[in-house]
Amino acid sequence: MTPSPKIEAGLQHTIKSEIGCSGTGLHTGETVSILLKPAPANTGIVFRRTDQIGNGTEIPALVENVVEATLCTTLGDKDGVTIATVEHLLAALAGCLIDNAIVEVDGSEVPIMDGSAAPFVFLIECAGTIAQDTPRRTIEVLKHVDVELDGRQVSLSPGNGFSVGFEIDFDSNVIGRQDMNVRLVNGTFKGQISRARTFGFVEEVDQLRRMGLALGGSLDNAVVVSGDEILNDEGLRYEDEFVRHKILDCVGDLYLAGAPISGHFEGYRSGHAMNHEIVRALFADPSAWRYTEMSAVTESGIEPQPLAATA
Repeated sequence: MTPSPKIEAGLQHTIKSEIGCSGTGLHTGETVSILLKPAPANTGIVFRRTDQIGNGTEIPALVENVVEATLCTTLGDKDGVTIATVEHLLAALAGCLIDNAIVEVDGSEVPIMDGSAAPFVFLIECAGTIAQDTPRRTIEVLKHVDVELDGRQVSLSPGNGFSVGFEIDFDSNVIGRQDMNVRLVNGTFKGQISRARTFGFVEEVDQLRRMGLALGGSLDNAVVVSGDEILNDEGLRYEDEFVRHKILDCVGDLYLAGAPISGHFEGYRSGHAMNHEIVRALFADPSAWRYTEMSAVTESGIEPQPLAATA
């Protein structure tokens, strides 16, 4: 008999079976395949390069392994092996409550798919999930921490569960100022965030490609803005799709903490680098956080139980 989701909520989860997909790398333009595999409890999310250059290199999805944050999150090891554009897949894994998985990649970048996390959510749902007989550990924020740089601001504060508040402000009539607050419980990631696509400006494409970036970008995998127009024939999926995608990126970047965060994130004009920095700032202050086990379930959600001396 399968336990109810309420009973399983305090346990770690992995996927039931292997499942894979192929697509184009947003920045490399190369066709790449990934294979998601189940992993034992306490493994976390681990990327494994299976191509000849990667030679089986494994890189845990942890903020300490971030080596680049220009337009995407790139992980790397001490030998220079990297895996780029991991944030959308990490967001899907976080949103689907997957604690442990091996992600095999036969190239240097996770495929962009349609520019959102929805294809990865679908992949995980097709594979199915299974509870593991180990309590789920979360990172409980105990006090406010913040980072500010060049007019960009991010913070983490104590809160019930995980919630995100985000505001963007672009010098574009199509985007302008957008803000959103969302509490990521009961499927809100899938329903409200996962379908929001990455976006870019047509006037920046040539410069990015000279830098070796966005070589695989197209109207099939990004919202493209030109002046006051959206170039995609189908338009936007949400009126505020831009800020929703920023929240999607944030969810993926914060999963690099190595466990779900219990607290409230607030971001103003944040990007990947600032998202990484707030995780580093949290960990830099041992009095600002602690590990907790999600072992007791109430009707309103999970009541975390603190672990002694683990911060």
